[in-house]
Amino acid sequence: MPETVAENSSVTEFILEGLTSQPELQIPLFFLFLGFYVVTVVGNLGLITLIGLNSHLHTPMYFFLYNLSFIDFCYSTVITPKMLMSFVSKKNIISYAGCMTQLFFFLFFVISESFILSAMAYDRYAAICNPLVYMATMSPQICLLLLLGVYVMGFVGAMAHTACMVRLTFCANNLVDHYMCDILPLLELSCTSTHVNELVVFIVVGLDIGVPTVTIFISYALILSSILHIRSTEGRSKAFSTCSSHIIAVSLFFGSGAFMYLKPSSLLPMNQGKVSSLFYTIVVPMLNPLIYSLRNKDVKSALKKTLSKVLFS
Repeated sequence: MPETVAENSSVTEFILEGLTSQPELQIPLFFLFLGFYVVTVVGNLGLITLIGLNSHLHTPMYFFLYNLSFIDFCYSTVITPKMLMSFVSKKNIISYAGCMTQLFFFLFFVISESFILSAMAYDRYAAICNPLVYMATMSPQICLLLLLGVYVMGFVGAMAHTACMVRLTFCANNLVDHYMCDILPLLELSCTSTHVNELVVFIVVGLDIGVPTVTIFISYALILSSILHIRSTEGRSKAFSTCSSHIIAVSLFFGSGAFMYLKPSSLLPMNQGKVSSLFYTIVVPMLNPLIYSLRNKDVKSALKKTLSKVLFS
């Protein structure tokens, strides 16, 4: 048995129930989500490589896109491999320390994602609404400060949730009704009061969803106002297309997160919670490279140049 365990807890390991208990669905779901994970890894690492190798992509927009891809790759990797095990093993066991570690890194990357999306919205606001002072507004120093803020918020939020979780007592029941160690399924297993944890969830998750959401809405309201003043129909269409892609991804990410965490558990059965969490843990990291890059002419051009160099070399 693992030795690392909370002093006030008798549980040394948890059993992850997985996405479904129906045997006939296990293998098809394994290959489905394995495919999703492969696309996520290839898409995000490919985008990171492209941005790194092509100097003309070393701009503030692609700086944030580079970090978005890094975050997507990391938090998908924190969740998906362990989830895949639940489809092919009778008991998907995770140690107490492993569970708390997974919880921390999942929260760190998912909170960082919410703030990197708001930083990207601010960058687009600066580019479209104040193009003449864009390079001064989004200088390398400003970009690094924004990125530092993204990761600091991720670390603080993850520490707050994980520290509150470690103080709880877990007794005989160690079956987690989820495919990962998430906040709400673990709270259901606690032998002691979870009022403090629930308060932290509403406050921290409210801030981590509310602040980026408000930032994004304000940025896009100003962007929309600027777009409406563009005389060129083609220019409007291009700008609207870029905004709609971003808004779709943001809606999926923040919508599923809010639906999962900001509703009382009595109104949200865990099975619905699992499906909701699939969007921001599996689907969004897979779609982001497609949404933010494959419709982008600069990235397409960089991809063609990089492939031609590899082929000719």
